Amino acid sequence: MPRKSDAGQDLTIVIPVYNEAESLAQFLPALITASTANQWQLIFVNDGSDQILSDIESDPLVEVLHHKVNKGYGGDLKTGISAATTTYVLTMDADGQHNVSDIGKLFDFAQKNSADMVIGTRNNTRRANLYRELGKWIIRGFTRILVPLPIRDLNSGFKLYQTRLIQQYLSVCPDSMAFSDVITLLFLNQKHLVLEHPIDVMYRTYGASSISTRTAFQTVIEILSLVMLVNPLRIFLPLAIICILVGLIWGIPIMLAGRGVSVGSMLAIVLGALFFFLGLIANQLSAIRLHLAGMGRNENPE
Repeated sequence: MPRKSDAGQDLTIVIPVYNEAESLAQFLPALITASTANQWQLIFVNDGSDQILSDIESDPLVEVLHHKVNKGYGGDLKTGISAATTTYVLTMDADGQHNVSDIGKLFDFAQKNSADMVIGTRNNTRRANLYRELGKWIIRGFTRILVPLPIRDLNSGFKLYQTRLIQQYLSVCPDSMAFSDVITLLFLNQKHLVLEHPIDVMYRTYGASSISTRTAFQTVIEILSLVMLVNPLRIFLPLAIICILVGLIWGIPIMLAGRGVSVGSMLAIVLGALFFFLGLIANQLSAIRLHLAGMGRNENPE
């Protein structure tokens, strides 16, 4: 789809919208005012729900992309980000929790530091839902085991990216809520400059969050899939070491006691060797796949 205006040359703001009419009505005026003053391009991805967007669709700085069916949070972001033509693209949620004034702060911070990604780190989030906080803690701990994680707010939806970089990775990002986690891990794994900047969040006034236990499970699966894509040895090597160590610890005392070789210990050692060689093969396949997808490390910009 051709762009309606080329006025916004630096920043595009992408907002996925699904059943958020009341929240949109609350923060949309401030967003439109700020975008007009700064000549930012706005892209709303309507996931088959809200009609309020028809009132602003005629604005030359606003583009509304429509999905006939619900493609999910990540699917909406992928559609909006693919349509961006500016140097930077920022994603924010349509539930009214993000502060419009933080957009300029992240934009200025990214330009000043030549950052590839800036994560809006939430400092004043309310922790009333212990179940969700426990889920986040488990996901974060699980992620730290598999991937080095030098950041604090992995799944913040308020992020700013170099457009040409994030568009490069969209094909391997999920359509689910796990998009925010996976894209951050991709940038970190590919050695891009990922920085954090504090933001304030406002408590949701209308509607209810769609994050659930199923969302957390999907996120864990997507993180595992990502690790298998970019660094499968992170999974196979520990399994190989554990199996071999178990086999040795189990079998050596039996051998020293003169009772021969334990079948169980040999099975564990052989299984460990298989995991090791499978990891090497998976690592080679991963390197080939990343190269074909244009995600090889040697293609990173200076």
